Amino acid sequence: MKKMPAVFVGHGDPMIALKKNEMTETLKKVGKDIIEKHGEPKAILCISAHWYTKDTFIQSAEIPNQIYDMFGFPDELYEVKYPVKGSKELTKEVEKILGDTVKINDDWGIDHGTWTVFVHMFPEAKIPVVQLSVNAYLSSEEAYKLGEKLAKLREKGYLIVGSGNIVHNLRKIVWDNPKGSQEADNFDKYILDSISKREDKKVINYQENEYSNYAVPTPDHFMPILYILGASQGEKPYIFNEVRELGSLSMTSYIFGL
Repeated sequence: MKKMPAVFVGHGDPMIALKKNEMTETLKKVGKDIIEKHGEPKAILCISAHWYTKDTFIQSAEIPNQIYDMFGFPDELYEVKYPVKGSKELTKEVEKILGDTVKINDDWGIDHGTWTVFVHMFPEAKIPVVQLSVNAYLSSEEAYKLGEKLAKLREKGYLIVGSGNIVHNLRKIVWDNPKGSQEADNFDKYILDSISKREDKKVINYQENEYSNYAVPTPDHFMPILYILGASQGEKPYIFNEVRELGSLSMTSYIFGL
């Protein structure tokens, strides 16, 4: 079995689950490319910004709940089903790697940071999915190092996906702006250039950038890229969906080891 990639995907507006556009077509293509080049993953470990917790938790449910953790959207969005199974084997592998620093927690499920993009990437919902929480108490460096530990899962046929946004500032959203603000563009480009050159320290120390307070007012959506950089072991990225929208959201996404 070939080594699986590590992916960071920008999920943005939850309505992406219902859309058909260039971005969703690219998500579909990335999912197909992964399977064609590496075979079907045994399961997917997904680190979603929307499971932001005070510890590191892993799911173990055989059939995880689908979580509709967003409000005020059309009824059609709440009718989208993504009926994946969990993977006890993957859960055990993560427990083996992280030891007593990870705890089982099935209070959550598969949230919209995961299913709104997976309905495009893996539409048949036949690859098991296990979510790992984003630990709010980890520093950027610690999140990166946790990702390094998880890297060995890729050798065992498991795909690792982080879902968030490089720029995510809901207070600055401009709903009728199809592009990004100057601040969003500048920060997104800074992170893209740093990742392209694998200057990971610059990403870990993202707060040194002058636009970081605008782009990352809270760390929840940014932290998944740190886990993925750690898990990607210096590999150069394939960059996709390099788009800013609604002023203050970046959809820019990265895949390593494709």
